Amino acid sequence: MDIPTAADVLRDKEQSLLDELAVVTRPLGDTGSISFGKRIGEGTSLAVDRLTSVTVQEGLLATLAQVRVALARTEDGTYGTCEVCGEPIGEERLEVRPWAVRCVADS
Repeated sequence: MDIPTAADVLRDKEQSLLDELAVVTRPLGDTGSISFGKRIGEGTSLAVDRLTSVTVQEGLLATLAQVRVALARTEDGTYGTCEVCGEPIGEERLEVRPWAVRCVADS
């Protein structure tokens, strides 16, 4: 993948992640209080939903950070080169994961 194309793909991915984060982090409506008892109830379901949202948000933020690092590498001319060994990252890997900054061997 050439650098201009990679930069476009990475910018699109960045925007997609920002859109997903906006959905995940939007304020919940009035959910009332969460209470826990012996039985699984609405409070337990809300707590599980919130924990799931936090986990999803953490994953999105981690990927967003990786995308931004790869975008910076397109600008400084190091995109497509492994940050560990300095060898080229395989074309197939960059096709599947354009934000990869390490070759398969160093992942």
